[in-house]
Amino acid sequence: MSQLLSITTLAESLRIAVPYACAAVGGVWAERSGVIQIGLEGVLLTSAFFSIAVALGTGSVAAGVVAGVIFGMALSAFHAWLVEHTRIDAVVSGIALNLLAYSGTRLALKALYDSSSNSPAIEGFRWGPTGTEGWQLLLRVLCDPITILAILAITVSPWLLWRTRLGLRIRACGENPVAAQAAGLDVSRIRLTALCISGAICALGGIHLAYDQHRFESGMSGGRGFIALAAVVLAGWRPGRAAIACIAFGFLEALQIILQDVARRSKAATLIQLLPFVATLVVLALGIGKAAAPRGIGKHADEAES
Repeated sequence: MSQLLSITTLAESLRIAVPYACAAVGGVWAERSGVIQIGLEGVLLTSAFFSIAVALGTGSVAAGVVAGVIFGMALSAFHAWLVEHTRIDAVVSGIALNLLAYSGTRLALKALYDSSSNSPAIEGFRWGPTGTEGWQLLLRVLCDPITILAILAITVSPWLLWRTRLGLRIRACGENPVAAQAAGLDVSRIRLTALCISGAICALGGIHLAYDQHRFESGMSGGRGFIALAAVVLAGWRPGRAAIACIAFGFLEALQIILQDVARRSKAATLIQLLPFVATLVVLALGIGKAAAPRGIGKHADEAES
């Protein structure tokens, strides 16, 4: 029990939660504007790959962060363009972009580094104490520049969505795009803006994932984008609640690691690996009926209200 409530567990939970929380808050931005975004997995993978590729190519980890954010925004904006201008179904577009990210990053790994599994290692950010004590691990997590950027983005998102003119317009487009268009708003442009913000925040999660591993690994997002999407629904499309839900998921994954280490030689070890995913499905099943999605999600401004 003392191990479960230790500072080390807290540090691990926060470290693990960052990609989940960034993807979830990015998903809130997209879906509050009325665009279904199941392509979070693809944004995580794309940003992770390009952050490492640019960091290796330039020798600058800061340049890698900028590149990861730019490419995450680009993929998310491409999704918005497909949905709003070509009228491709958002679910189909999201699935296609996820598949493109999976296969494209694997192909790029082979082309650039002659490997279909992982890239060469990078140094990354190594700020804070280097020891293995719990408080040292916690400080190292909190001092990480990507974690700091993620915390800032997650913290400011509720204020931007509910206290600014941009946030009001984004929510109006998600609630009733027909009325928003009638009021003089360019719904497609506003949704594109929301998807760019969504991609930038989600990209921080992918960059954190890659920099934490000090390299890119094929398929390293590991379903985090889908769990983040579950957190969006569970939280009722509110960024603060979604981030809290992701911290809980992070704790479950940290708990799974601890229990798996304890039960390494037992048959229960395989079942313990499923703990975060089973818990996500159970909580989602209990809360999905109470969540209220934006009423205009999946609708276009030129469609008559149903």
